[in-house]
Amino acid sequence: MHREKRGPRRQALALFAAGTVQMDYDAVLLIAFGGPEKMADVRPFLQNVLRGRSLPPQRLAEVISHYELFHGYSPLTAITRRQAGALQATLEQEGPRLPVYVGMRNWHPYLHETLTRMAADGVRHAIGVILSAQQSEAGWERYQADVAAARVRVGAHAPTVTYAPGWHDHPLFIAAVADLAEQAFARLSCASRAEVPLIFTAHSVPLAMPGTSRYVRQLREGAQLVAEKLKHPRWTIAYQSRSGDPRTPWLEPDIKEVLPQLATAGVQQVVVVPIGFVCDHIEVLYDLDTEAQQVAAAHGLRMIRARTVNDHPVFIRMLADVVRRVTSA
Repeated sequence: MHREKRGPRRQALALFAAGTVQMDYDAVLLIAFGGPEKMADVRPFLQNVLRGRSLPPQRLAEVISHYELFHGYSPLTAITRRQAGALQATLEQEGPRLPVYVGMRNWHPYLHETLTRMAADGVRHAIGVILSAQQSEAGWERYQADVAAARVRVGAHAPTVTYAPGWHDHPLFIAAVADLAEQAFARLSCASRAEVPLIFTAHSVPLAMPGTSRYVRQLREGAQLVAEKLKHPRWTIAYQSRSGDPRTPWLEPDIKEVLPQLATAGVQQVVVVPIGFVCDHIEVLYDLDTEAQQVAAAHGLRMIRARTVNDHPVFIRMLADVVRRVTSA
């Protein structure tokens, strides 16, 4: 939960008595991937992520080396807590006045830890908001399955969780991404930006994964809406952060392949918008800001990366709107 102090149960009951919160829902649960906070966390965190799936030792060592560049610290948890704090402040001002909790799939606070705290606070029925804009099996169904498993682990007193619908094309999400892309374009060194390619990125997934076509469709819909809002016709989609068996077909093209192709075609600058991520965590800080930047520089290409939505005020307004839509349904 955003607040560390106890007492949300009494606060919620008082709000119910005042008629400011519908009885159906008494909390919001933000559900995110999780991330390590120090080097000692990295291996157990990656074991949680893999969950019995094999990863070649060379690839595992490579991923660990990425975290070493950041001393094992991923800002994902800190940013998610900021998102939760900003959302709770917005809900307190504009309603519905619900406490906001944070639960992670792969690291502390684990979902079962958060659900245990919520149960102790008297929460009975929460609105679950999955912090993944596009719906894939890896970024949506697995989250719901992990919440279900956590509820079983907590037991009969575990809160029920009703999920907010997807929001890949929500006007406020599009507005927040477009604003950050606009800020990136403002850093260009040329007067005209019309010919500068706009590259939207998202996490690659295996082609055979269930729901991949939905994921690609939602990604393309969101990217097109942002490009239209920017009035920028030259845009494309690339993927990043591929892992696993290299023999398995994954979504392409990879950002590291797109950048050299653009440089060969005479492009000098590009703007990259990681629309598939909602915070600047390691897969953005390393895969884009480190690895992709190195590829771009090696080909004489200036790459400007737009920030992810993080706790952008318009994104927080979107989260609040998503919550309100559930409470009013």
